[in-house]
Amino acid sequence: MKRWTTGEVAKQRDISIRTLRYYDQINLLTPSYRDDKGKRYYSEEDLFTLEKIIILKSLSLPLENIRIILDKLSYKQILISHYNYLQEQHSKLETSILNTASLINMIDLEDTLSWESVSKLAKRPKDESKKWLDYFQEEEKNILLSTIPNISNNDETTQQYISLLRKIEWCIKHKISPESEEGSQIGTSLIEITNSHFQGDSDLMEKFWEVRKLPAEETGLYPISEEVLEFAERCMAYVTTE
Repeated sequence: MKRWTTGEVAKQRDISIRTLRYYDQINLLTPSYRDDKGKRYYSEEDLFTLEKIIILKSLSLPLENIRIILDKLSYKQILISHYNYLQEQHSKLETSILNTASLINMIDLEDTLSWESVSKLAKRPKDESKKWLDYFQEEEKNILLSTIPNISNNDETTQQYISLLRKIEWCIKHKISPESEEGSQIGTSLIEITNSHFQGDSDLMEKFWEVRKLPAEETGLYPISEEVLEFAERCMAYVTTE
């Protein structure tokens, strides 16, 4: 039967000898074998106990609590608990990444970023941005999820729409009409992108456009002013009637 010294265990698990000796001192984990010379060795069962301790510590449990439950839970049960914990942490990290990406894109869209916007985003439930999907059928949802720009992403589609929104805002600021050369360019780009992303489904495109014009509080979509939406509509209408 293979056995391991304190030094070998410390090296393999990247844990200090001092910590192992402390676990021994408080009777949390004591090497189960001692040779004729009094040298202590850990058995494989001891090492699985150590693995349980390491996992439970990662769950922020104090050693006193670990001592109480250590023998009551199997290694598999503890692994499942750790898996659930990691899933929760992954979900929080994923949400944090999405929110950070949203803030980056919001800075690109807005000249200034208000604290209210940051605070609202920080408190936003993870699935709030998907409320608008409730307006669509299941098959439509699948198309929209793969095509609609999401401010939480930094993909090419999102960047294209951000660029066009910035151009529209610039035109509005400088009192440039949608029925102008700049407006025509914007309208052409919008039509090309939407036709591509909606796979030529004009009914779905129109349906989404109507949802897009609903209040952001109702849909969970990034708020775009009525002035910008109207400008975009006029640009596209101008192109199609030229």
